[in-house]
Amino acid sequence: MQASKNKSTEKPEPFYRLSMPKQKTSSEIVNEARNLLRTLRTQRPFTPTEDQRKLFGSGSLRTPENRPPSVFSLHASSFDLAESRPVSGIRLSPLDHKPKLLTSAKDEDSSISLPKPPVDPEEVRKVSSARADLFRRTSQDNFLPAKMFPPDQSKNALIQDDTRIIESEEEENFWHIKILPILHELENEDNIENLCLACTKLHQALNEGNMFGKRFKRKSVLLKTLYKLVDLDSDPLCLKLAKIILSMKVNGKNLLSVCKLAFKICRNEKNDYIIQNDRFLDCLLEVLRTEDLQKNNEALLYCMGAVKFMSGNAVLLNEMVNKRAVEMLLQLMKQINNIKENDTHFSNLGHLLVQLTATLRNLADLPQARCQLICNGAVPELCVALEQHMNDMDVCTYIVRIFSKLSSYNDFCAALADCSRCYVLFLALLNKHQKKQDLVVRIVFILGNLTANNNQAREQFFKEKGSVNTLISLFQTYHKLDLNAEKWNHGRGEEKKNQKHPSEAEDVLIKLIRVLANLSIHPSVGAALAAAHHVVELLVRVLEYKSIDDCEELVINAAATINNLSYYKVRSSAVEDKKLHIAEMLLKLLMSNSMDGVVEAVRVFGNLSQYHEICDFIIQKKIYKFMIALLDAKNQDVCFSACGVLLNLTVDKNKRALLKEGGGIGKLVDCLQDFGPADWQLACLICKTLWNYSENITSTASCFGEDTDTLLVLLTSLLDEELSLDYSLNRDLRDYHRIYWETEFKPVAGKLLDRIQSHHSSQL
Repeated sequence: MQASKNKSTEKPEPFYRLSMPKQKTSSEIVNEARNLLRTLRTQRPFTPTEDQRKLFGSGSLRTPENRPPSVFSLHASSFDLAESRPVSGIRLSPLDHKPKLLTSAKDEDSSISLPKPPVDPEEVRKVSSARADLFRRTSQDNFLPAKMFPPDQSKNALIQDDTRIIESEEEENFWHIKILPILHELENEDNIENLCLACTKLHQALNEGNMFGKRFKRKSVLLKTLYKLVDLDSDPLCLKLAKIILSMKVNGKNLLSVCKLAFKICRNEKNDYIIQNDRFLDCLLEVLRTEDLQKNNEALLYCMGAVKFMSGNAVLLNEMVNKRAVEMLLQLMKQINNIKENDTHFSNLGHLLVQLTATLRNLADLPQARCQLICNGAVPELCVALEQHMNDMDVCTYIVRIFSKLSSYNDFCAALADCSRCYVLFLALLNKHQKKQDLVVRIVFILGNLTANNNQAREQFFKEKGSVNTLISLFQTYHKLDLNAEKWNHGRGEEKKNQKHPSEAEDVLIKLIRVLANLSIHPSVGAALAAAHHVVELLVRVLEYKSIDDCEELVINAAATINNLSYYKVRSSAVEDKKLHIAEMLLKLLMSNSMDGVVEAVRVFGNLSQYHEICDFIIQKKIYKFMIALLDAKNQDVCFSACGVLLNLTVDKNKRALLKEGGGIGKLVDCLQDFGPADWQLACLICKTLWNYSENITSTASCFGEDTDTLLVLLTSLLDEELSLDYSLNRDLRDYHRIYWETEFKPVAGKLLDRIQSHHSSQL
């Protein structure tokens, strides 16, 4: 009995949550992350699909006079009929082997029974008319003579660039037997399907003769034939022609014209089916891989534009990944990055870079492509391109879209965070293009991703010169835009439309506040932000003017960020200075129809209730009754937050009796029974609250009433290691539970049980 007396007369200590414990254990750090500091998530900005295929999208800031055209006409006259040299200008040796006739059906062009394109009657009539004019002109040009050269000149050839081209007897025979009949067929045929079939046979024959990319005597004659067929203006036929011409390795004007032809074909979405069936992608990738960047930048522009159009098709996009187009495109970007701003080609290469980055943006949707981007060093190259083309909004927008998409994935986000230069670039872009909403919203989204899970990224961004001032400036700009929009709508008597979707200004604010919330997880950064009055003022302003019905995510994000900052008890804390005003604003949130809003408000009250003034406010406004009612929510997080407020109230002896109102004691016991074994942090919080409440206990009947026996049995059971800890769990999870059970729950629950037993036994 003497022991019981000593226990009852000892000086009890109230349990409450300290804001900044002097020394944190590992479990306390995890505990704080759950209780107080939270990163925020948000949706990636939506990018609408372009309704038309153009060289530059509808949102491009390039003026018509400052950009190459997307629409143009192409005719035979667009080509240089005299040119037949290989693009490289390198001297090529003549064929040194006997041509082999391929019989394998596995060759990509060995079968001529390819799917035929649909026949358009109007196109047939157009072709017939154009064909008549074509043949009149070619007959005057001595188009295809039966014998190209006298027999005694069969071993000699045309002289180009002072190089004599030697033609062997086998090559001459191959020309006359395999190639010439097909050219005659192209001359005499007037049906598009048959012309396409002839082109397929021609491609096969040239491949058999190893004539692609080679200099041979009659190359100019062959090219003239193909160029003149362009006038028939049939996309299926022009696709066949472009494939052969590109394989012939033309250069100069002809390379530009055939790339424009490819662009024109790919611009029409209806041609995607014939493009993928004809394996046309290989030809375009070969051009991008081999052609000289500075010499043929305009040709590469249209070639890259054609590839960009292809990337809008799911089948062709997957084909690009399988052909490792990502690696090739990054190599091309590296070449572009090596051209500096003072170079005469710099601006033209900016046009090319737009097409390239737009293609990479489409490729970024595929998991395999994302892996290739990381493995091939996409991050540093994209950052270099961003830095060098800071004044090119189109380039910046596409690169930022790539980062926006890929930073949602942990591996890419880590690679971007490791590129220290990115923070400076993003800040420079935000300052330079502050009112370009589509750019700003994506950059702040990226920054939110970078700071979500990376403490080093939080610190590094915060330490960049002017980082917080830039965020504040953006906040003020878009807050003003949002206010003006609300006033305009109110003046017209209109309610906000599409309430489930935030406006452009709201979307920026949502993602901007998320950056602040994520930054505040870092101890020193969070402490600095808590003392930044401009930051807290802007967050409070959101709660003042914005209803949760107008934009739920914005209001909740503002409250969550205030909650994070309220964790830090620092000198000149802006949250502490405004705590009563914040409490007034939270009261609106607490009474809203949004359960998420209610929970967030309760969380903030959990921190602010450490101040006596806020506790008085909670009593005055009857908020404590709301907290007691929330214990019935049957939700761990809701109960945890509500219990946190009640715990802080019970520190004050004069407020403990309020816990009995609304059956508060019974609800706490129910929560302990429902969630105890699964959530030892919540169980500990409940026991601390009951400990504070029972400090001046005289009898268990007067203190705990009818809940006494239930509480005794429950505490005894929960303090039994064999009964409480589930050994069927895996070892890591079991150890996790054991840490919280031993270090947090057991000491408090043990003291509470001793107190109850001592007073309960004395009554017996």
